[in-house]
Amino acid sequence: MNNIVSDKELCDIAIDIQKNAYAPYSDFRVGAALLCSDGTVYTGVNIENASYGATVCAERCAIFKAVSEGRKDLVKIAITSSSGDFTMPCGMCRQVMTEFMPDGEVIVTNGKEIKNYKVSELMPFGFVL
Repeated sequence: MNNIVSDKELCDIAIDIQKNAYAPYSDFRVGAALLCSDGTVYTGVNIENASYGATVCAERCAIFKAVSEGRKDLVKIAITSSSGDFTMPCGMCRQVMTEFMPDGEVIVTNGKEIKNYKVSELMPFGFVL
């Protein structure tokens, strides 16, 4: 794995980007920072919609941005939220991580502490073809 960007730096990026979240319904803002193997970082925020099913999570936002740019070398993703607590990825995000970064790492922070998990720990029986 590439150590161009430290876990703390990646968390700081996620914390900073969280301000761009569009969360008028829940006021629950989430930021994500996704690291590729060469040190490139893609960010994402949750984007809510009045039709709740059209809402996208910060994690999927960042992953889809990277994939849409042709990236498949996703190493780790940092996640933070306005809750002040550790925010784990939802099931849909875990499934997307299983697809695009099965050997990757998930970092969650409450702004003070950092916890690290493998995608395979969070989604041990993900759907794969």
